[in-house]
Amino acid sequence: MIGDLDPVIHVPKRLAAMAMLANAPTVSFRFLKEQLRLGDSDLSKQMSALEAAGYVKSTKDGHGRGATTTYAMTRPGRKAYEAHCAALRALIGPS
Repeated sequence: MIGDLDPVIHVPKRLAAMAMLANAPTVSFRFLKEQLRLGDSDLSKQMSALEAAGYVKSTKDGHGRGATTTYAMTRPGRKAYEAHCAALRALIGPS
């Protein structure tokens, strides 16, 4: 059971970001920052880890202070997220 948990997704901040991405086609950096109550550098670090794993992709519009970054969950990211959630449910068991 524990071996089925994804160490990239299991980090609470990343798990919360993945949960938001699982329920929307795209999510902006600003929205994630506000909802997760994280600073710019912390959120950037968490999203970079998810992106390096191939679980999310980012898109940047514009340059400088007016730039907007949005994230979308990739197909492998969705599979990994769903498998991680299933492993959590199996670990916790019925309530």
